[in-house]
Formats: sequence, C-alpha cells, structure tokens
Amino acid sequence: MNSTDFGRYLSKYFLSYIPQRTGYSENTIKSYRDTFTIFLRYCKDVLRIKPEKICFSRMSRNMVEDFLTWLEDTKKYSISTRNQRLAALHAFFRYIQIEAPEYMELCNSILSISSKKTPTVEMNYLSIAAIKELLATPDASNKEARRDLAILSLLYDSGARVQELVDVLVGDIRIKGPATIRLTGKGKKTRIIPIMPQTINIVKAYINDYGLFSESKFTSPLFFNKRQEKLTRAGISYIVNKYITAARKKHPELFPNRVSPHIFRHSKAMHLLESGVNLIYIRDFLGHSSVTTTEIYAKSNPEVKRKAIEQASHNVIPDEKLTKKEKDDLLNWLKELI
Repeated sequence: MNSTDFGRYLSKYFLSYIPQRTGYSENTIKSYRDTFTIFLRYCKDVLRIKPEKICFSRMSRNMVEDFLTWLEDTKKYSISTRNQRLAALHAFFRYIQIEAPEYMELCNSILSISSKKTPTVEMNYLSIAAIKELLATPDASNKEARRDLAILSLLYDSGARVQELVDVLVGDIRIKGPATIRLTGKGKKTRIIPIMPQTINIVKAYINDYGLFSESKFTSPLFFNKRQEKLTRAGISYIVNKYITAARKKHPELFPNRVSPHIFRHSKAMHLLESGVNLIYIRDFLGHSSVTTTEIYAKSNPEVKRKAIEQASHNVIPDEKLTKKEKDDLLNWLKELI
C-alpha cells in the first residue's frame, strides 16, 4: 500500500473536488477542514501516527469510532458537534468510494457509523415584551450604540441568520419604500425581506452616522469594526450578549439564562406564527428549503397548540350533546396534553 495515499486524496479533495464539483458553502468547507485538522492532531497526539504516515491501510471503522469517542469524552464535544464531524468524514469517504474503489470495503464500514440521536432541547425565543425591552436598552445618543441598535433591530426584523447579517453589504439595503434587505443564505440563495419603517429609520440613522450613503460604499460590509473590517459572528454574539445582560438585570423574568443571536430568528418566526401567518410564508421569509424545517416552530409554540386544540374541540364537540361544564372539562383535559 502507498504510504502517502491518504494525504494525496485528502489534498485533491480539498483543493480540487470541493471547489470545483460541489456547491458547499464557505462555512461547510471550513467545518470539513477543521474536522480533518482535529483528526490529524488526534492521530499524531493520541495514536502516535505522524500525518505523513497516515494511510488507508492503517485506517478502520474502530479508528474512526475511537476518534468520535475521544471528541465526546476528552474534548467534551456535544453530540451535535460530534455528528457534524462524522458528517465531514462521511462526505470524504463517499468521495473515496468513487475515486479509489479499491477502498470500497473501508469506505462502507466507515459510512455505516451512525449519527447519535441528539436530546430534544426546548427552543428558546423572546416574547414581544422582551424584544421591546431589549431594543430600548442601547443608548440612542451614542454613535456606537446606534450601530448596535441597528444590528439588533435587523436581526429581529429580518429573521436573518447571523452569517447572513455579517455578509450584508451596504448595497443590499433599500432605504426608499418599500424598504428591503437582500440576504444571501445557505447554498448562495438570496431572498428579499421587507423591513418595517421603525427598523429602516434606525438603519438610516446608522448609515448616516458612518457616511455609508456614498456609492463607493455600496460594496462595503454594512457592519464593521473599528479596523473597518467586516464584523464576525463572534462580534455579533458579543454585541447581543452585552445588551441581553443589561436588559436581564432590569427584567430577569423576560430573558432565558442562555441566549444566542439565533434567538432573534426564532422569536421572529414565533411572532409571525402567533399572528396567523401561514407556515409557507414563514418558510420563504426564513429561507428554509423545506416547510418541514419551519414546522418546528409550530410544534414548539404552546399558544399555537392551544389555539389548534380549541378550534378542533369546537369542530368536533356537538353543542347539543355536552353541557358547558362537560365541554370545559374536556377542553381542560386536552390542554394538559400539550
């Protein structure tokens, strides 16, 4: 067996195959690259195999399973992150199946490793009262705080993923009515989202503060740091946590203990759902590829469940056969099932 076969195919995979033959996003490519960086370190530090000495003849299903166990037990990775690393390995070995069919048995054994079931986590989202309190927290008299307010407002009003907001350019904002923002999501798919007047006024003030109305700025990032560099996801998280912490001190009952920037997206979807907006429209608004993904909001929202149960009970319970007390008792019992 060639002692350099693994390294040769891995280089070809990242330098040729992924850039030219797949539609993977930059984030997916980075995640895959990070997986193999960690795997090579594991081989070097734990298995005492130098990267240049790794070859397919030394690999096995057990080796990959031990690596995944090491991620969980030693590195304390979550199950979902462990599954992401496994997905990256699976993608590579599917590629090897085609490029080097002599390793088909090895590929099949690794591809048969299953993802672990992740525990169901309650979806966090903020109430409308919490959103109002949060947006009232930045000091509107301060230039930097007005930028932060624009970020918080757009995260909620557009339902954008954090990376989508990070990637927004000045030219992606339409100030004149109807005001919109163009977001580029997964798979480089773009969507146009309407922006409410209150939000666009906040964004307009921010653009004016930083002199972004010039045509020369249209291809510049909408949000940037003091070094004029595009804000990172970590930068957005820092801003969100800063104001969440401040707002929680005033109204601890309104904010969960753990909050990420994604909570704005969840909150917007929940509020649209509670307002009676059809799931199909919410799917398009959020940029989901399937309404099945969007259905998680309906399943996680107790108010939507309650309304559905009440509506169903009115439709199936004949008034002439049950007394008011009987109907109320049945309805209360149904509510307890939520």
